[in-house]
Amino acid sequence: MNIELRHLRSIMAIHNTGSLQAAATQLHVTQSALSHQIKAIQDQVGVDLFIKNVKPMRLSPEGMRFLHAAEKILPEIEALKAKFTDMQDGKSGRLHIAIECHACFEWLFPVINIFREDFPDIDVDIRPGFAFRALPALHEGEIDVVISSDPETINNIEFLDLFSYAPTFIAAKSNPLAKKRYIEASDFADQVLISYPVERNKLDIFSQLLIPAKVEPKAIRQVELTAIILLLVDANKGVSVLPDWVIRSAEMSKGTVTKKITKQGLRRKLYAATRKSDLDKAFIQRFIELSRNGKAFIKPSQSGQSALIHAD
Repeated sequence: MNIELRHLRSIMAIHNTGSLQAAATQLHVTQSALSHQIKAIQDQVGVDLFIKNVKPMRLSPEGMRFLHAAEKILPEIEALKAKFTDMQDGKSGRLHIAIECHACFEWLFPVINIFREDFPDIDVDIRPGFAFRALPALHEGEIDVVISSDPETINNIEFLDLFSYAPTFIAAKSNPLAKKRYIEASDFADQVLISYPVERNKLDIFSQLLIPAKVEPKAIRQVELTAIILLLVDANKGVSVLPDWVIRSAEMSKGTVTKKITKQGLRRKLYAATRKSDLDKAFIQRFIELSRNGKAFIKPSQSGQSALIHAD
């Protein structure tokens, strides 16, 4: 038995119009073609779908089963077609994000809130479980965007510039390093470095300064929350290095100072990596556009702004 969607549409059209001629006009086929189609369906199922010699045409009990199936299946098919059309137009789809930058939550949440207003039908999620294998997961289609400061050359993956930032040193005023104009790699040798729980090669202070200089801090203490990092630094339990946007929005203690790293200062750039095949999608383009203004969505604090001015 081979029942097609056009068969369901034909049964529904005849039921709604009451005649072959009107149904054929509605379906844009000839009356003869529609008559042959109905006969072919009845030959397949082995029963009459319409009550004989009745006008307007009426469905038999067996025909009503076809109608009920058509009323259930056809709207689902149309909804599915509309869904795929929206996906082609970039109005719906999936945006699952992995973050290699722990502090990016500070600006990413406001970006996502605005993005959801523009694209309410996009399935948006942050996938922390892929943080340590984000780029392979992107390449394999498990996620859709990776936020990273470490661009790589990967087939079918495009790294798009978002914005620049300055990794900034913070310490208690009572720490001897607070008196220096800028911080060098050797200064960390006798310090406890307080960092986010991230692999050291993903931390700017290691990848850009300490690893090239072959300097190891006295100890490393990993802390999940920025607020706790700031409390520990203020208590002179260690020093830390945070992106300037984090410091700008933080409530900085008067007992804490910021310093630039190296005489020239460290500068880094953040990227959004996505598949090249997704670059034309409207919602991907909008997310990138919003992310490029990510720092603008962070509400600055007076103490944070002041701390960065003094760091310069």
